[in-house]
Amino acid sequence: MINQTKQFGTAPVFFTAISTILGAILFLRFGFAVGTLGFWGVVIIILLGHLVTIPTALAISEIATNKRVEGGGEYFIISRSFGLNIGATIGIALFFSQAISVAFYIIAFTEAFEFFFDFLAKTYDFILPRQVISLPVMFGLAVMIVKKGANLGVKALYVVVGILFISLILFFMGSTSHAANVDYSLADSKFRNPESFFLVFAIIFPAFTGMTAGVGLSGDLKKPSKSIPLGTILATFSGMIIYFFVIFKLAGSASVEDLLNKQLVMGDIAIAGAVVIPLGLAASTFSSALGSFMVAPRTLQALALDKAFPSKKINTWLSAGNPEDNEPKHASLVTSVIAFVFVALGNVNAVASIISMFFMVTYGSLCLISFLNHFGSSPSYRPTFKSRWYISLVGFLVSVWVMFKISTTYALLAIVVMTLVYLYVNHYHKHRKGFASIFANAIFQLNRDIQIMLQKKRSKVMQQEWRPSAICISNKPIHKNKAFQLLNWISYKYGFGTYLHLIEDYYSKNTVKEAEKKLGEILEAINEVDNFVYVDTIISPSYTSAISQAIQIPGIAGMENNMVIFEYDKEQPDNLKKVIENFALVNSGRFDICILACSEKPMNMRNGIHIWINSLDTENSNLMILLSFIILGHPELKKTEIKIFALCKENELSSTKTELKNLIILGRLPINEKNVKVILQPAGVSSRRIIAEHSSKAGLTLIGLREELVKHEREDLFKGYDDLGTVLFVHSKNQKAIE
Repeated sequence: MINQTKQFGTAPVFFTAISTILGAILFLRFGFAVGTLGFWGVVIIILLGHLVTIPTALAISEIATNKRVEGGGEYFIISRSFGLNIGATIGIALFFSQAISVAFYIIAFTEAFEFFFDFLAKTYDFILPRQVISLPVMFGLAVMIVKKGANLGVKALYVVVGILFISLILFFMGSTSHAANVDYSLADSKFRNPESFFLVFAIIFPAFTGMTAGVGLSGDLKKPSKSIPLGTILATFSGMIIYFFVIFKLAGSASVEDLLNKQLVMGDIAIAGAVVIPLGLAASTFSSALGSFMVAPRTLQALALDKAFPSKKINTWLSAGNPEDNEPKHASLVTSVIAFVFVALGNVNAVASIISMFFMVTYGSLCLISFLNHFGSSPSYRPTFKSRWYISLVGFLVSVWVMFKISTTYALLAIVVMTLVYLYVNHYHKHRKGFASIFANAIFQLNRDIQIMLQKKRSKVMQQEWRPSAICISNKPIHKNKAFQLLNWISYKYGFGTYLHLIEDYYSKNTVKEAEKKLGEILEAINEVDNFVYVDTIISPSYTSAISQAIQIPGIAGMENNMVIFEYDKEQPDNLKKVIENFALVNSGRFDICILACSEKPMNMRNGIHIWINSLDTENSNLMILLSFIILGHPELKKTEIKIFALCKENELSSTKTELKNLIILGRLPINEKNVKVILQPAGVSSRRIIAEHSSKAGLTLIGLREELVKHEREDLFKGYDDLGTVLFVHSKNQKAIE
C-alpha cells in the first residue's frame, strides 16, 4: 500500500519544471546567443520557443484536469489518447530522451569546475578529463535516487532551487565597467547574423524544454488536476520572463567579444560572480539532472506496466516498485546505466539534436491531442481547465516546422526511428488498436460540420454537378456478389457507395447479435481487397421495408443517395420478381435505378464495356456513358475500352450519326471512332438478337430501361439475354448533362 504521507503538492511540480527550465543552457549558452544574434535576435528565439512550450503547457494542463494522470506523466497522457501502441512508441523515445538528458546535465555540471580545470592546465600543463568529476557525481545521484527515491529528491530540489535563485538575484544586482562606460539602450540593439538564427535556436531550445518535467511526478501528487496546471503554467511563464531580463542584462553588461568568448560571462557581471555563477550553474545543472532522474524511471515503469516490451519477465521486473511507496527501483537502475554510458563518453553533442527532436515530437503530440479533443472528444472529456483549439494547433504546427528548420536530417531520422519502433511494437501487440477513438471522433464531427454547412448552402445552389451516390441492398454472400464489385468500381474515385447486407427478420436482441456477427464476417472477407464501399447490415421484416428505410437516409458521404442498385441471377431469377415489385417504390423518389443481371460467366472486362442506345431511349444514354467512365476510373480496368452501339431505323441513320459525333466532340469523350457503331435494325428483327450478336463476349453490357416497359412487360422485359454475360439495365430519372 502506498504511503499517503509521501505524496506531494504543487511546489514540487513548479520547482521541478523551473529548475529544468533555468538549467545549463542559461549559464553556458545565453551569452553566446546574445553575442551572436544580438538582443532582439534572442528575443525572437524566446518567443518562437514559447510558441511551442506555452501551448504544450496549456495542453497538458487541460488534459490533466480531465482525470487523474497516473504514473508516467506525459507518457500516460499520450498513450491514453493515441492508443497504447503509438503511446509506447513515443514513450520509449521520451524515456531515452529523459535518461540521456540526465547525462547531458551531469556533463554540463562539470563546467561549473572550469576554474579548477583551467588551474591545472595553466599551472601544471595537465588536462584533467571531465569524467573525473562527472562520473562520481553521476554515481552519487544514482545512489540517492535508487535508495531514497523521489521523496529525498524533492527535498534536495528545494536546496538547489534556492541556490539557483540566489545566484540569479546576485547576477541582476551586479555591474561591470562595460555597463558604466556604454550607454546601452534597446534602440541601439541590432539583430545580427540572421543566417545563424536556427543554429543558435537549436543550441538554446533545450532551455525551454523543462516545462513538463513536473508532470512525471503525477503518480506522487495528492491532487494532480490542481498541481499540474498551476505548477506547469507558472513555471513556463516565470522562465520566459526571467529569460527576457537575463538577455537584457547580458546585452548591456558585456561586450560582444566577451559574450562570444567567455562561457561563464555571467560570472563577470554578478556580485561575487567567480563563486556565485559556478555555484548557480552547479545548482541548475544538478537540479535539472535530478528532475530528469525523477521523471525518467517513472516513464519506464509506466511503459512496463502497459507491457510495452516483448518480454513478460522484463515488463514484470521494470514495473516492480518498492512495496511501501511504489518507487520504481528497477527502472531507476536502468536509467542509471544509460546515463552512466553517456557520461562516460563525455560529450553528448552528437545526440543533443536528436534528443531535442524527440522532445519536439512529444510536445507536438500533446498539442495535437488537445486540438483533437476540442473537436472529437468523448462526453467524458470535461476538463476543469481549458485551452483554446487554435493555441494547441499553433503549438503542433510550430513543433513540426521547427523540427525541420533545425535539421531536416535529424527530423527525418527521428521520424524513421519512431516509425521502426512503432512497427516493432505493433508486431507483438497486434490485438491493440493503433489509433484511438479521438481521431475517429474528430473526423466524424468535422464531417458533420461540413455536411451541415453544405446543407445550408444547398438551397442557394441552382444546379449541382451530378455524381453517383449509390446504395445496394442484398442478402447474397459478399464474395459471390457482383453488385458489390460494381459498387466498388463506382466508388473508387468519383462516386460514393453504401452496401447493406439484408437480414430479413424482425428487430430483436438475437437479430442484432446476428447482424454484428455478419458485419464482422463481411469486413474480414473484404479485408484482402481494396474496398471503397461503406458496408453495414440492415434488419427488416421484408425486402420492401428495407428499401423504404434505406433510401430515406443520406449516404456515407453525407449527400443524398441518388441511385439504387438491384441485382438478380439470370440463371436463377428468383429475386427478379422482388426487384420489379419495388421498382415503382424507388422510382417514386429522385433515384436512378440500376438492375444488375448477374451471369455465371466471369466478367472479363478486357473485352470491354458495351453501351446500347436507341432513339427512343435518349434519357438513359448519358447516364450509361457517365457510369461507364466512372467505372473505368478503377485501376483494375485500365485496359478496358468503352464501345457504344446505337440502334436506329433507316430514316434515322444520318441524324443518329450526327448526334453521336456531337456527343463525343462536345462532351470531350475519349472514345475512338472505331468503337462507335451505328447499327440499322431491320424490320422484324428484335433488338435482343442484335445485342446478343455483338456483345456476347463483353465484360459488361449496359442497356437502357424505360419505366413504361417495366410496368407492362415486367419480368418478360429482362428475358432473351441468355447469350450475354453480366448485364446492367439502367434507368435514369432525368437526363444527365455531359459537359
